[in-house]
Amino acid sequence: MSDFFDTLESRDHAERESAQMAALSFQVEHAQKNAPAYSSLFAGIDPAGINSRATLASLPLIRKEELIEQQRQQPPFGGLVASKAPELNRVFASPGPIYEPGCRREDFWRFARALYAAGFRGGELLHNCFAYHFTPAGAMVESGAHALGCTVFAAGPGQLEGQVQAIADLRPDGYVGTPSFLKLILDKADELGVDLSSLSKALVSGEYLPPSLREAFAGRGIAVLQCYATADLGLIAYESPSGEGMIIDEGIILEIVRPGTGDPVPDGEVGEVVVTSLSPEYPLIRFATGDLSAILLGESPCGRTNRRIKGWMGRADQTAKVRGMFVHPSQVAQVLSQHPEVLKGRLVVERVNDADSMVLHCELTAEAPAHLADAVVATIRQVCNLRGEVCFVPAGNLANDGKVIDDLRPVDV
Repeated sequence: MSDFFDTLESRDHAERESAQMAALSFQVEHAQKNAPAYSSLFAGIDPAGINSRATLASLPLIRKEELIEQQRQQPPFGGLVASKAPELNRVFASPGPIYEPGCRREDFWRFARALYAAGFRGGELLHNCFAYHFTPAGAMVESGAHALGCTVFAAGPGQLEGQVQAIADLRPDGYVGTPSFLKLILDKADELGVDLSSLSKALVSGEYLPPSLREAFAGRGIAVLQCYATADLGLIAYESPSGEGMIIDEGIILEIVRPGTGDPVPDGEVGEVVVTSLSPEYPLIRFATGDLSAILLGESPCGRTNRRIKGWMGRADQTAKVRGMFVHPSQVAQVLSQHPEVLKGRLVVERVNDADSMVLHCELTAEAPAHLADAVVATIRQVCNLRGEVCFVPAGNLANDGKVIDDLRPVDV
């Protein structure tokens, strides 16, 4: 059996670049003709001339936060989708809200490649703990797993004892979800004295994977690899067993640009990840993710020849990804606006016992009413779809630096 998902992974770099630049020209023309927003955005652009990284860099960026307003003006997808029913078969939502299309095409989000690199093969049972509700994460994994010929247990998040029972009964070969949730499942199994030794591999995403936690999983016989994906783009990059950086997916063109601009930076310099998707249904072109990374020089020892990035290195803005969900400064402002007793707030995100923790620090006009803490916690959950705690501090205690979200988690460099 091959070490590679397909021959695209091992092709010569010049061959890949030539094929992708030809596909880029076609994608620009396709978007102009079939996605109304691009008809306006790319008016006057000759698609035949967009055939190199230099000419790609001349096109405008589309930023994730712009999608919210664009979708309000042109519902449901902001005029950026080039297909319609029956090709499009689902609609998902991510925080904002931002609405994302799903497609009938097999492995639409290209997750099979990352699953294959993580060791999943046809005929195996996969325990999928990504959410199926609102977010496309669960469907992303399932579509890729089915393309590989895997069977999927649609576990979703939550219900720890139920997760333990299902794994013990069904004996799946591997897990897919956030790393912190895998740890919670294993801890609960230890507490209950239940054997989960069937799990030998995992593909994780959605949050930082500390080296200590990866080592702890390995100590239990679970080989864990990461991938980097978004609801808009699908798979962006993935780890291979070589363990050196993340290999860029074959279905995208990735640039690293100077934050706040669309200008590419030299290889090795940290900048914002900008992705052009070659998907015909959803042709996102120069989509600025807000994530920071850098090109890792050289090729992977595993034999895959595509360029690599160093992995997720933080955010170019104040948006934070917590337990697989984005939290935006506008959402923090929405929470605060519902509680007039709060003068000012700052959401502090940390890692506690290898899990994401977020606490909203609030300055108050006066002593907090007895019910206020519970009310703010409930509002955080309602607005952000995440659990969070609250901490009250006297007026003037929060720094006057304009920061709304303070992400104190270590960065994997």
